[in-house]
Amino acid sequence: MAKLLIVDDEEKIREMIGKYASHEGYETVLACDGKQALDEFRKDEFDLVILDIMMPEMDGYETLKRMKEIRDVPCIFLTALGQEYDRIYGFDVGAEDYVTKPFSLKELMMRVKVILKRDGKSSNRITVDGLVLDKDAHAITVDGKRVDLANKEYELLLYLMKNMGNALTRQQIISKVWGYEYDSDDRTLDTHMKLLRKDLGKYGEYITTIRGVGYRFEKEV
Repeated sequence: MAKLLIVDDEEKIREMIGKYASHEGYETVLACDGKQALDEFRKDEFDLVILDIMMPEMDGYETLKRMKEIRDVPCIFLTALGQEYDRIYGFDVGAEDYVTKPFSLKELMMRVKVILKRDGKSSNRITVDGLVLDKDAHAITVDGKRVDLANKEYELLLYLMKNMGNALTRQQIISKVWGYEYDSDDRTLDTHMKLLRKDLGKYGEYITTIRGVGYRFEKEV
């Protein structure tokens, strides 16, 4: 699940984008100005930023420049500006794309999808807060630190995160991770879940036990 940072000083616009993006399967964080956006950017990792240009105190250009000093991230600028100079300057400071208001939410999400697919982040990297699962690297990081998981724990976490928010039965999990022909009692699954929770530190709490059913991976509210 790709994670988007959506920044706009107009509450209606940022919430509208956030709601649509969530419906499309993205995890979203909303910020009302450049300062809040930088605060969020420093404490979390994002796969793409949707950034308004015309904001008070710190405009989108300056906000993106400061983000790039921290780490590289693809950005789509939102603006009412339509002059060629404005678009060129936006690309000069590091934007990937440029959408002029008013815009179609469907088109905006298509542009997001194209950029993430090009960067290989649309399906191969799942981020939930400081927990990142990179399928290409077969790697897990917790708050930026690499965590080495046993193969079964990795496969369990991948299955849980891909189905975030869904209740998964014990049989579903065992069939997916160990195979349909695997014959095991509940203790095997419970033992691996216990080890996985321990390896994930504070994010182990995101794996909840559903009594009489199985497990669910869900972000704390």
